[in-house]
Amino acid sequence: MEAEVNSIDVLEAGTGFMQSMSEVIHLLDKKGYRENFSAKIDHFECRSGTFRIYPKDIVIDSLFRFENTSDPDDQSILYAISAPSVGLKGVYVESYGVNQDEMSKEMIERLKNHPH
Repeated sequence: MEAEVNSIDVLEAGTGFMQSMSEVIHLLDKKGYRENFSAKIDHFECRSGTFRIYPKDIVIDSLFRFENTSDPDDQSILYAISAPSVGLKGVYVESYGVNQDEMSKEMIERLKNHPH
């Protein structure tokens, strides 16, 4: 089981293996994903707005889905995002349902139609 817990590949969406979000964030941090991206209408920000990263500048490296079977409203996706043009790697958490961040069409398309 130890090998599974330390492998990001095993934790990716659709594998049937579920870890807690905090465990995945910890593993991603070890791989250099240290920023916490927040979504604005047409870009992501990190470091209290010091960096603005637009959809054309991001790469979705991985995504992880979390679903609580006892509460369908408790679902989220964790994106591992890199921005090579500014040398940043971080995470963005998106919830399902009414609590989603308001985003432009370009932002939504970049998250949903990534080549990973």
